[in-house]
Amino acid sequence: MATGIAEQHTKMNASIHQGNEHAPDGSLGGKYLTFKLGDEEYGVQILKVREIIGLMDITKVPQMPSYVKGVINLRGKVIPVIDLRTKFSLPQVEYTDQTCIIVIDVGGMVGTIVDSVQEVADISGEEIEPPPPMSSEVNSEIILGLAKSKENVKILLDIDKVLDVHQLQNVLDSAETQAEPQA
Repeated sequence: MATGIAEQHTKMNASIHQGNEHAPDGSLGGKYLTFKLGDEEYGVQILKVREIIGLMDITKVPQMPSYVKGVINLRGKVIPVIDLRTKFSLPQVEYTDQTCIIVIDVGGMVGTIVDSVQEVADISGEEIEPPPPMSSEVNSEIILGLAKSKENVKILLDIDKVLDVHQLQNVLDSAETQAEPQA
């Protein structure tokens, strides 16, 4: 990982652990870690983010859904890693030096591979609109809202619904059971 990227991750990790409060009025306003997948920018509530790390060796687990890339050993703790491009049915691209893993706490730690991390943004409740009505093929439950800033829109994700830790645990348990030798 390039030195500039490592410094950027260190600064963002420091920002993650500062000021993790939401707007006092209970709105969706607050701090969000923003990241890119392709040309689109997404955001997750900073309270859910534990850290940002560079890509590391991922151990593949047999019979996983395609979006589960495997597991990593992060300081002695094994956590599943999800590729958000695959989860969102986006075309796959080669990983770059900007590609990283955002470790998110959704009742359990989950790593998410993203194209690049942008910033920790303070987004006011007035900048956030509810998601527009979408076809039944689109799971709009995973979208908290759309944040308007300047000329672009950030898609704010309900990361608990994107990364359902219970569903992930069931998938991992199922793979372990299927991998065990039959008596």
